[in-house]
Amino acid sequence: MMASNIFFVGLMGAGKTTVGKLLAKSLNKTFFDSDQEIEKRTGVRIPTIFEMEGESGFRKRESQVIDELSQLNNIILATGGGAVLNPENRKFLSSRGTVIYLRASVQDLWIRTRNDKNRPLLQIDDPKEKLEQLFSERDPLYKEIAKFIVDTGGQPVNTIVHKIEALTGNK
Repeated sequence: MMASNIFFVGLMGAGKTTVGKLLAKSLNKTFFDSDQEIEKRTGVRIPTIFEMEGESGFRKRESQVIDELSQLNNIILATGGGAVLNPENRKFLSSRGTVIYLRASVQDLWIRTRNDKNRPLLQIDDPKEKLEQLFSERDPLYKEIAKFIVDTGGQPVNTIVHKIEALTGNK
């Protein structure tokens, strides 16, 4: 197990990228975001991949990226909200580092994501209802592989970062 790796799971808008970048800087680790990595490799935005290849095509790319990145050492990885749907991804993450579930209430997630056009699953009539559905579907999967659960609602990012440093014994 690559104990020095930290992997973030959680729904879109939970703060995985924001917290991950700050934590990486603080712990002198390399930060990756699986969604950004997919966009970099394909040269197109996530919604375009969803459009062209559907969610299943996207999930296949996501799994490949997570497999590759999780084998690196001394990294922090923010995964896409749906990465945990694939049992193989859950295995990669839980066996190759410390998994932290960044959890936020559906209300917080909705406030944070409601104006974001780069979230294909939310480009529908009732995105809040969709978030509720995703939360109930994915929450058990996040919990299944998480070593720690950190709530991100209503607290400054620095507070969350310090909490994670304390939990993981870093700093």
